[in-house]
Amino acid sequence: MTRNLLLDIAILLALAVFAVVAYKLAPLLQPKTDVLLPVSSCNLNQQACIATLPDGGQMEFSIEPRPIPALRPLQLQASFRGSDVRRVEVDLAGTEMKMGHNRPLLAAQGGDGRRFSGQASLPVCITGSMEWEATVLVDDGKTLIAVPFRFVSGN
Repeated sequence: MTRNLLLDIAILLALAVFAVVAYKLAPLLQPKTDVLLPVSSCNLNQQACIATLPDGGQMEFSIEPRPIPALRPLQLQASFRGSDVRRVEVDLAGTEMKMGHNRPLLAAQGGDGRRFSGQASLPVCITGSMEWEATVLVDDGKTLIAVPFRFVSGN
């Protein structure tokens, strides 16, 4: 009976430690944004997409090649007009199935904070085609803005 009690306590302790670790790591997986824009109706498989930011500036975002394939290098580009931007990341997440952490940091092109680019790739889904959400995380030094776009990759 004592052995069962110790086993139960060990399991509860392990669950508590896991919960604390998950709570501490949650911001890495789901960053706390100051502003979340609505999902754009623009189709990244067909064209670059434009979003208006809260400060009145505009962001143009594109993924190439088109249509967007899985398991191939992708070129991500974001450019800005009327906004000063310090950092840009793109969170690529499956909308119906978790496919792991995939958040490339885009590198500034030039020193003006207007153009950013980087590379990524999408894992293949065993079901063939898959809907993805590309959330562009824009940090201007004061505000973290999330700009989501949805697209389908695969067959």
